[in-house]
Amino acid sequence: RCDYLEVCYLLLYGELPTVQQKTKFVDVVTHHTMVNEQMQFFMRGFRRDAHPMAVLTGMVGAMSAFYPDSINLDDAHQRDISAHRLIAKMPTLIAMAYKYSVGQPYVYPRNELSYAANFMRMMFATPCEDYSVNDVLVRALDRIFILHADHEQNASTSTVRLCASSGTNPFAAIAAGVACLWGPAHGGAN
Repeated sequence: RCDYLEVCYLLLYGELPTVQQKTKFVDVVTHHTMVNEQMQFFMRGFRRDAHPMAVLTGMVGAMSAFYPDSINLDDAHQRDISAHRLIAKMPTLIAMAYKYSVGQPYVYPRNELSYAANFMRMMFATPCEDYSVNDVLVRALDRIFILHADHEQNASTSTVRLCASSGTNPFAAIAAGVACLWGPAHGGAN
């Protein structure tokens, strides 16, 4: 009966959020969905037909250059900020990669939409036609996100943990996990 952001909270903090904690968490994630405008210039360095996982690996790794204020794994506050940024910005980066590959302009996130609805809108809206949110599809996508979050210690999760154990920044560790997720032996989860 939870939504994806409640599951994210559970995974980060070990318990489901109260109503007040959920409201605050959703607000923080929602207000981190924008990416630095310079990320689009980095995106333009990729070929339009580049594999989306290659693009995502590069974009997530580049976040460490854009957010140097939150790369110290030894600081709990910085870890929280990095986690919030990664949860918030991942749909934006994925949508940007998709839009770039099909030659369409990027669609900015909208703060009044839910996490899943916002992702769908960024993927499928265009400047000449907004995306009409279908609540059934949004709920289905939200459940798919939950299923992906709740699949235990797989290869990409192990990769992130191993990479982070070296003391690297969270964005580099997640980029390594994305690269591992790309591998065909991972099971096609990407």
